[in-house]
Amino acid sequence: MTNPALHNPHLEGGPFLWEAGPVGVLLLHGYTATTAEMRPLAKRLHEKGYTVAAPLLAGHGTQPVDLNRVTWRDWVTSAETMYAQLAARCEKVFVGGESMGGVAALYLASLHPEAAGILLYAPAIHLTMSMLDKIKLYVGSLFLAEVGRESLDVSDKWQGYPNLPLKGAIQLLQFQKAMRQRLGEVSQPVIIFQGRKDTTVHPTAGDVILQGVRSTIKEHHWLERSSHAITLDCELDAVADLTLRFMDGILKPQ
Repeated sequence: MTNPALHNPHLEGGPFLWEAGPVGVLLLHGYTATTAEMRPLAKRLHEKGYTVAAPLLAGHGTQPVDLNRVTWRDWVTSAETMYAQLAARCEKVFVGGESMGGVAALYLASLHPEAAGILLYAPAIHLTMSMLDKIKLYVGSLFLAEVGRESLDVSDKWQGYPNLPLKGAIQLLQFQKAMRQRLGEVSQPVIIFQGRKDTTVHPTAGDVILQGVRSTIKEHHWLERSSHAITLDCELDAVADLTLRFMDGILKPQ
């Protein structure tokens, strides 16, 4: 039965674990989204022999009000649970995510130095929100549960809540702050993708991460035609190819 609370309720957006080879990839979706935004990339990685998994993060895929009832630590717990399942099956595990999922992937990497590498797609470590926008968010959350959005990127392929739950959005801001303080704990190889047409994540987000982590292997790729939803947009094939090359380089160093 489809969920009328979701945009594109007909899409598959539940948690999944697709078994294949001995190397696993954990993919984490963004704020208000579902695993539908990770499935096209996951399919490409699975076809190349990777075991791929994605959880439905706490508060997602049900009703928007549920996102106002969780904290960012609940999102980390959701990711940790699936990471543990992958780690039990696989010799090595990469952690990755889109937008807020990228922040969660970084957080997991800071907790698990054994993770093989980090795959970040429009990581939401720094948003385009101004200080005034943030003040409005905090004040608005006292009176409103959620607000509408002007538009949705790649709206025909994206699944999730069409509006923005405000208390949940505040948790995302707190998650960003917590992760910034832990960037120095991250040392794994990292690859970052950002879209030139992204109006959600600040253009400097990638640099914030690259300057903060202790990783020696670091890649940063700009996608000229992509918006925020990189894992669903028109340059996905290039993103998948670069991701596969990055992982292969780590697993089979020259």
